[in-house]
Amino acid sequence: MRTILEVQKQLLPDLMDVLKKRYTILQQIMLSDVIGRRTLANSMQMTERVLRAETDLLKAQGLIEIDSAGMKISEAGYELLQQLEPVAKELFGLSELEERIKQAYGLQKVVVVPGDSDVSPFAKRELGRAGAKALGSVMNDNDVVAVTGGSTTAEVAEQLTPPTSLKGVWFVPARGGLGESLEIQANTIASTMAKRAGAQYKLLHVPDLLSDHAYESLLQDPSVQEILQLIRQSRIVIHGIGDAVEMAKRRKLAPEIIDELQEQGAVSESFGYYFNDQGEVVHTMLTLGMRLQDIERTDVVIGIAGGTSKAAAIHSVLRFGQEDILIIDEAAAKIIVAEME
Repeated sequence: MRTILEVQKQLLPDLMDVLKKRYTILQQIMLSDVIGRRTLANSMQMTERVLRAETDLLKAQGLIEIDSAGMKISEAGYELLQQLEPVAKELFGLSELEERIKQAYGLQKVVVVPGDSDVSPFAKRELGRAGAKALGSVMNDNDVVAVTGGSTTAEVAEQLTPPTSLKGVWFVPARGGLGESLEIQANTIASTMAKRAGAQYKLLHVPDLLSDHAYESLLQDPSVQEILQLIRQSRIVIHGIGDAVEMAKRRKLAPEIIDELQEQGAVSESFGYYFNDQGEVVHTMLTLGMRLQDIERTDVVIGIAGGTSKAAAIHSVLRFGQEDILIIDEAAAKIIVAEME
């Protein structure tokens, strides 16, 4: 496949550009469900006149449908996108990025999606779709799946459509999360995933950040003990990756703790742990849920994040060394690979 593409790039470079453009248009229409021409033109930074010519052609080929509500992908268009996905990865240079990161960190699988999710909602949605696909590929009946909070894992939940109902699977929050926005709390995401997968779920109704007294008190609660036992039996964990200072501020940590994190070189946050650029834990939040030893015992750890702003944090968590599957976007992948050189 790569040899054929290289030959085509040399003989027909303009054709490669057209293929990239039309693939991107189709993909963004698919990710949007329904989208207007003006919105799509702005997103792709092209004029409406140029976009109209392209979408008229796609419509004539039966790949999209256009009505008063906007444009949407047709069944034929969806099938074509699935067939083109491996070709597109070669065209955009994503396969090489995936392989280099996979080899450098000994990962089972790396998926790089096009774009920069810092600036494109389509890239973030594609991250969610790729994460949902990766999660669906490793789940077995009777698994326990732990999930962290965050906007990217929430997108995974929205995109999760496993091929069969998984009635024996349990979805659980990786830790307490009351206090964050409801839609990105781990409890909300775990319940959404369970409903979409036809599975079961249990929730952990405790704050994300606890005092020593509250922590010890909650540990004695039988209902909390029950859910903690289930969380610590997780075979799979899917988690987001955050910038250390940004996450500390979002959790309203005391200014002196944020200063301490910066002094210690904290770069990333995940599972309530803060890591420096070498992947070493420099600060631990007092929170109920998964511990590092629980993460180390799981069979599959799926990390998902994207955007130029998250590249350093992702690299930090990779150096921590517990990831099995990594889902990132092109913008973050390019920075990570550049830092490896």
